[in-house]
Amino acid sequence: MFSDPASRPALAHSAATGAPLRVGMIGIGTVGIGTWRVLQRNQTAIAGRAGRAIEILAVAARNLTRAAQLLGDAPGVALTSDPLQLATRPDIDVLVEVAGGTGPAREWVLAAIAHGKHVVTANKALLAEHGNEIFAAAHQRGVAVAYEGAVAVSIPIVKALREGLAANQVEWVADIVNGTTNFILTRMREAGLGFDEALAEAQALGYAEADPSFDVDGIDAAHKTALLAANAFGMPVRFSQAHVEGIRALQAVDVACAERLGYRVKLLGIARLQDAGVQLRVHPALVPADHLLAAVNGAMNGVLVKGDASGITMHYGAGAGSETTASAVIADLIDMARQTLDGRRPCVPGLAFHPHAQVDRPVLPMASVRTAHYLRVPLARREAMAELAAALGARGVTPVTMSVHVQPSGAHAGLHALIVTAPVADGVAQHAAGQMEGLSACCGPVARLRIERLD
Repeated sequence: MFSDPASRPALAHSAATGAPLRVGMIGIGTVGIGTWRVLQRNQTAIAGRAGRAIEILAVAARNLTRAAQLLGDAPGVALTSDPLQLATRPDIDVLVEVAGGTGPAREWVLAAIAHGKHVVTANKALLAEHGNEIFAAAHQRGVAVAYEGAVAVSIPIVKALREGLAANQVEWVADIVNGTTNFILTRMREAGLGFDEALAEAQALGYAEADPSFDVDGIDAAHKTALLAANAFGMPVRFSQAHVEGIRALQAVDVACAERLGYRVKLLGIARLQDAGVQLRVHPALVPADHLLAAVNGAMNGVLVKGDASGITMHYGAGAGSETTASAVIADLIDMARQTLDGRRPCVPGLAFHPHAQVDRPVLPMASVRTAHYLRVPLARREAMAELAAALGARGVTPVTMSVHVQPSGAHAGLHALIVTAPVADGVAQHAAGQMEGLSACCGPVARLRIERLD
C-alpha cells in the first residue's frame, strides 16, 4: 500500500516557494537510482532553481526487495510492482519513466497522460517509435512530455534546439550520440584493433552489452537523430524512414587508411534540411582529422548544429552513465516544476515547434544524397590507376585524389588504390563501386565510405 504523504520528511522547503512537485518513477536501474541519488544530494539547489521541492512519492520496480535496498528504505516512498498504479495515482504530478523498452512503456506513458500527468522519460526507443502518438496525446490533454535524457545524456541538446537556438532556421545537425560505437572506433584507430577485438574490449569495460546490436548496428544513434531532426526542423519523428548503417562491417585497414589520408572514421547521425525534404541518415563516415567531431573520442558524445544566424555550435559531453543521465532527467523535472508553479498548464511544445506549425517534411532517399566518397580498391597490379580513374569517370564519379597503399600483412595484405571522389549522388557511387569489382585491375571487394565536410 502507498504510505501517507504526511509521513514524508520535509525537503529543503526553505529554498522553495511553492508546494512540492510530486513524482512517481518507473524503474530503479542505472538511471533511476542515479536520479534518486542526485535529487537527494542536491535537493537544496534543485528546490532553489525550481521554486519548490521535487519529491519522489513512489517507485515501481520488478524486484521490490532490491529497490528497497537501493533507496535505503527511504521513509515515505511507496514501492509497487505495478507501474500503472503510478500512472493513475491521483497525488502524482509527474511520471518519470526510466525503465526502458517500448511496448509496456507506451502503455504506462499514455495512461499517465490520459490521467493528466506530465511525463519525463529517458527512453529514446519509445519516443522514436511512438513519439508522434505520445506527443499528440499530451497536446490534446494539455500536459508536457520532456526527454532530454533520451538524446545525448549529459548534453542539453533538446533545450539548445528548443530555446537557445530558437531564432534560427536550422540547416543541419550532425551528431556522435552512441558512446559504445565511438569507443570502439577510437580503439580501432588508436590501437589498430579489428572490430571484434575492440568490441570485446568495450564489453569487458562495460561500455557494450552482451548483445551489442542496438548500438553497433546504428539503431540507438538513429533513434536519437530522428528526435533531433524533429526538434530542428519542426517535423514529426521519422525514425522508420531513416537510413541506418552500423559499424560491424568496418575494417581496421580502412580506419588506418582514413588516418593516412587525413580523416577519422565516426558513426555519424546526419539530419540536413533541403528544399525537397530532409536527409535523415546514420552511417560510418570520414571526417577531417582537424574537425571538431574528429576530437570526440572514447565514450563521449558530440553534436554540431548549423543555424542560419548562429552559425555552427558545438555541444559536447559524456555519452553514458547513471548520474550523467540523471542530470538530464532532473533538469526536465525542474522545468516541469517551474512551468506549473502557479498551477498553469505548461506551454512548451514537445518537439520545439507548436503542433500547428509542424510540417510533414519528406525524408529523402539515400540514393539521392550527395557526398564525397572514400574508395579502397584492391589492386591486381600497380600500374592500373589510370584504368580505375577512367572506369570511375565513365560511371559518373570524379576522382579528386588517388594514391597507392601497401598493406604489409593481415587479411588485406597487398596493394590498394585509395581514392577520394568529388561529391556525387550516393546511388551513383554505390553502383560505380560495385561495377569496379568486375575490372581486371581489381582483385577483391571495393570498400566505400562517405566523407562529411560539415562546414
